[in-house]
Amino acid sequence: MTDFKLLDTRRIVLAIIDDALSLEGRAMTFQPDTPLLGVLPELDSMAVVGVLNLLEECFGFIIGDDEIDGSAFATVGTLVAFVESKLA
Repeated sequence: MTDFKLLDTRRIVLAIIDDALSLEGRAMTFQPDTPLLGVLPELDSMAVVGVLNLLEECFGFIIGDDEIDGSAFATVGTLVAFVESKLA
């Protein structure tokens, strides 16, 4: 697993996506407008849960069921924005 402590939020989110989906580094080339949900075949419902669990573990916050929906996973940018809103 990647050492997340020295990375900025976007790079941490990309590393989590890469790790959770076993993309072998491919996620690190994703841009803020790169679509996620419905485009990446690896991002199924179980993978979303895995990404959410890793986000909680890495950033130290809890994501309530009513706080998350598919729009957070629309693009890399929307997921980063969601994480940053949780950190604010």
